[in-house]
Amino acid sequence: DDRLQPEQKLQIDEDKKRTYKSVYHIAEKSFIQLEDDEMRSISVPDRGDADYAIGTHNLPYMYLKQWEGYPMYNDVYWVDVKTGERKQFGEKVKASLTLSPGGTYAAWYDYKDRNWYVKNLETQALVSLTDELDIPFYDELHDSPSDPGPYGVEGWTKDDNQLIIRDRYDLWVFDPAGNADPYILTDGHGRENEITYRSFSKDPESRWFSSDEVWLSATYESDKSSAVLRTEFGSASKPRELTRGDYNLYTPQKAREDNSWIVRKSTFKEYPDIHITDNRFRKFEQVTNANPQQKNYLWGDVELFNYTSLDGESLDALLYTPENFDPEKKYPMIVYFYERSSDGLHRYRAPAPSASIITPAFYTSRGYIVAMPDITYKIGNPGRSAEDAVIGMSLNLIDKGFVDEDNIGLQGQSWGGYQIAHIITRTNMFKAAMAGAPVVNMTSAYGGIRWGSGLNRQFQYEKTQSRIGGTLWEKPLYYIENSPLFFADRVDTPLLMMHNDADGAVPWYQGIEFFTALKRLSQPVWMLTYNDEAHNLRKRVNRKDLQRRMQQFFDHYLMGAPEPVWMKYGVPAIEKGKNQGFELEE
Repeated sequence: DDRLQPEQKLQIDEDKKRTYKSVYHIAEKSFIQLEDDEMRSISVPDRGDADYAIGTHNLPYMYLKQWEGYPMYNDVYWVDVKTGERKQFGEKVKASLTLSPGGTYAAWYDYKDRNWYVKNLETQALVSLTDELDIPFYDELHDSPSDPGPYGVEGWTKDDNQLIIRDRYDLWVFDPAGNADPYILTDGHGRENEITYRSFSKDPESRWFSSDEVWLSATYESDKSSAVLRTEFGSASKPRELTRGDYNLYTPQKAREDNSWIVRKSTFKEYPDIHITDNRFRKFEQVTNANPQQKNYLWGDVELFNYTSLDGESLDALLYTPENFDPEKKYPMIVYFYERSSDGLHRYRAPAPSASIITPAFYTSRGYIVAMPDITYKIGNPGRSAEDAVIGMSLNLIDKGFVDEDNIGLQGQSWGGYQIAHIITRTNMFKAAMAGAPVVNMTSAYGGIRWGSGLNRQFQYEKTQSRIGGTLWEKPLYYIENSPLFFADRVDTPLLMMHNDADGAVPWYQGIEFFTALKRLSQPVWMLTYNDEAHNLRKRVNRKDLQRRMQQFFDHYLMGAPEPVWMKYGVPAIEKGKNQGFELEE
């Protein structure tokens, strides 16, 4: 089989109802089927009367995704829309393809050599756009064993004359015919100052990138502030800044008939209400007030905190502090993490019952500090990478004098849950930890199924998030070293877990393995299982239940609150659904 049975079962309706793209030529009264069982994907340009299309054929490589992951390999074909004729021009290509709106070109980023290419669909001429440039057009922050992806295409100018491609910071203008040299529309100002420029359109219905006035949004890496700028198309120039502020700026939308713009902007404390401005972007008139009740609640503040990890790397973290924070006092702290969090500095997070993770404002309003560190990873050592970052940040904050070093907790879900399970086998500096859906035994999880997709789990460890970088038989010691279960006897931290029996991402038995091991070792451990719930909770009643139990767990260990009945005695199966055990034992 080209797909495992679990994947086939999930896709059975799709397979039964599969349709095939076709074209009907009105003048000739002829019908041409373009897609079929061999070539199931044909991309046609936006222009309805385009002569050519691009077809991709992945069936010979379908099985590889079990350990290669995505994007998949494809054979790539030129397709004549009039006749259905096909000509192959790429074999086993791992690429992100895009067609020009006018149908003249196909452009793609090749994941293997990390370059952009353009093919003229009429002349068949092939142009390599970036191979002679010394600027990376791949994700510079990519830190997993897979091939890094591109930053993407920004657009095409009218008549497919120019192609605009992003690097990490700037926008580049390329001649797809290869006759003119490329230039940096933003003049390298983004890379020089660590500013990420991206364009937005005055006319969202236009297929074309503006060839005169270009509107830009910007994010400054140093402080995560946002800006709106303008520049002129046609030559490299430093963009002209119209406005900049310490907020998260949503893409502005222009009125059709005049120069008014709708803008939404948010901070940790300010809901992204709608504002009106004009072409100058100097004055903003707020027109909605969607969250007036917030003024009745304690909320807190957030700042960017730079820290040094245990292995000497300079990283950022988000530091959320309670309302009326006093740096002369000591506060309990909860550390939440996944991978990178600092770009969310100005994100508004409305308090809501938890699907799996904490909401900062809920805990800052109760007197906690919440910290969210960025983590970077070394291939083969994901657990140690998390350990270096989380412990390093915590020690940096303890040195500031306002964190109670005896009352620090950890919280995370999925990949975050795994990292927590690892960390508590390496240190006892944390008073309590809550881990949702953790993988604790990579050796038993490796060959299993991700039931939500039907895929084998091997790709996750070899190529993507788990970052081992090899098979179980090539790197057995790496799998063991990064599996918390093998070091369960080192755990001395009270642990609350959630792992649900309909989890389609992480096998439920992973939570069971850790729970039974810690239970045997007489360690304080609790496992919450919400029946028929997925990786993250969907039912509001269950979310409210988890929210309350996490709060009681952290309040007990980090604030000295009385222990609730469910923690002290458990809830017997015979009382499930009747007795929640929320009562506090004085």
